[in-house]
Amino acid sequence: MTVDAGDPAQERLRRWRLVLGGDTADGTGQELSGRDAAMDGALTALYGKGERPATGRDRSAGLGASAPSVARWLGDIRTYFPTSVVQVLQRDAIDRLGLSALLLEPEMLEAVEADVHLVGTLLSLSKAMPETVKETARAVVRKVVEDLEKRLATRTRATLTGALDRSARVHRPRHHDIDWNRTIAANLRHYLPEHGTIVPERLVGHGRAARSVKKEVVLCVDQSGSMAASVVHASVFGAVLASLRSLETRLVVFDTAVVDLTDQLADPVDVLFGTHLGGGTDINRALAYCQSRITRPAETVVVLISDLYEGGIRDEMLKRVAAMKASGVQFVALLALSDEGAPAYDHEHAAALAALGVPAFACTPDLFPEVMAAAIEKRPLPVPDTV
Repeated sequence: MTVDAGDPAQERLRRWRLVLGGDTADGTGQELSGRDAAMDGALTALYGKGERPATGRDRSAGLGASAPSVARWLGDIRTYFPTSVVQVLQRDAIDRLGLSALLLEPEMLEAVEADVHLVGTLLSLSKAMPETVKETARAVVRKVVEDLEKRLATRTRATLTGALDRSARVHRPRHHDIDWNRTIAANLRHYLPEHGTIVPERLVGHGRAARSVKKEVVLCVDQSGSMAASVVHASVFGAVLASLRSLETRLVVFDTAVVDLTDQLADPVDVLFGTHLGGGTDINRALAYCQSRITRPAETVVVLISDLYEGGIRDEMLKRVAAMKASGVQFVALLALSDEGAPAYDHEHAAALAALGVPAFACTPDLFPEVMAAAIEKRPLPVPDTV
């Protein structure tokens, strides 16, 4: 049966046929041809036909183990589907069909659609990556990083610069440091109409050390395998924060070991290739290192990005968080820094942190600047309603 493009009922049947896959009509009475058949073939190669026995009319399922067949399939899905769908299909192909090893071939890397998840996969393969592939892999990672920076950097700098300026205001400024616009706004209720003037009971001014470092930020990032997208975003944000002269930014990544990547923050690609995704988790050890580097607790924000599955000493971890908060540190706990919501995480540890006044929640990259601004200004964090 052919499809009448102007018939809504036929169009619904066509769409259901593409969704259901399977045999020629799959109960819909709808056969596919041309572009639709090619799209269906690309999906069948990845998702197959389940447990049903093969028939003579079945297209062969699976991509095989050869780079040429995968490369052709990658070209097909880029032809038939939008970029966002291509990225999902690539991710599923890597997970379902075990194609990670093929990413160690330069020709394959040049054919894929780069995104955060692909970067995470490449980082997990970095130890096994031959020299002939590393430059191609770095180029793929750099493209994703540059796209993220374009999306996130301007808003992050603007939001945090405003927060830093507000946090630096003083209320007993010297005459030359008075911010007259804000002083007038703060004292409008003291306007004397009979005299046509305002009595400035509260002066608002800029601190004289406006160009010095005002705040210190420590990003403490779990690099276990499930945190790959968070590691990518944290590296980009770390580089952006490090570019702000009023912030002193430190980036620490950890599994069972702790690595300080602060000296590589000028280039987030170097940061990412300095990580080693996978392995265990020792949050307590990582926090101990971060705590030892804090010199001005009242002016420091510590951001722990972890799913909270602690392989170290749980009670010591919680004691460290409590001690940092007691010393004046603003402590933020993020279960993830990605667009995908909260991953699987340790609910018991999240509840224990909440009892210390540290809500643990998943944070999108778009929300992160607001979270940091609130922490810098010592305001309540904009915790999503879903927490």
